[in-house]
Amino acid sequence: MAEITRLSGCSDWIELDFVERERTPSELMRLGIRLHLAGLSLSNTVKELEKFGVQRSRKAVHDWVQKADLQPASDASPDQVAVDETVIRINSQQYWLYAAVNPESNRFLHIRLFPTTTTALTERFLQELREKHDVEDAVFLVDHAQHLKAALQRVGLRFQTVRHGNRNAVERIFREIKRRTSSFSNSFSHVEPTTAESWLQAFAVWWNSLN
Repeated sequence: MAEITRLSGCSDWIELDFVERERTPSELMRLGIRLHLAGLSLSNTVKELEKFGVQRSRKAVHDWVQKADLQPASDASPDQVAVDETVIRINSQQYWLYAAVNPESNRFLHIRLFPTTTTALTERFLQELREKHDVEDAVFLVDHAQHLKAALQRVGLRFQTVRHGNRNAVERIFREIKRRTSSFSNSFSHVEPTTAESWLQAFAVWWNSLN
């Protein structure tokens, strides 16, 4: 494990406005959130915090991530947007993770979790994306999924069908998400879909902090 690299990262992007009474030093709360999002299981994150003399439960670390309510930043103006969806399993049920990525910066623009994939839900995702970012002049990079093309046409956004090139940005991110969600069962077992979506959005903020 690249422990030194994980510990030396910056955590300034984590806001702790949710803290009402400070049982844990704020810098260690930020560290715990970052370590878990960066790849440590809840159990291993707790062990890392114990090295600093702080004893907290796995639930405490989980709650820190949830209460921080981390969301990808708004107001980007990308020239291109790679958009796609992939299957995520929660409590053995299948859900669809939608993501929009700026291929130039390799950063998430928007991320949502839906119980299915339809043209209507894709339109909803695109409308939310428009509310957060200036994408009116962007070219959307999509694969051959017909519902993606149909939704983009309905909302009046330009798109190109591509399989490689800049669209690989979203594929690389999806591979990392799949690796994480399959590695740590305690991230997506016995949780509500809204809780899983909150974790995925926090993961997106951590990812963006690296790029």
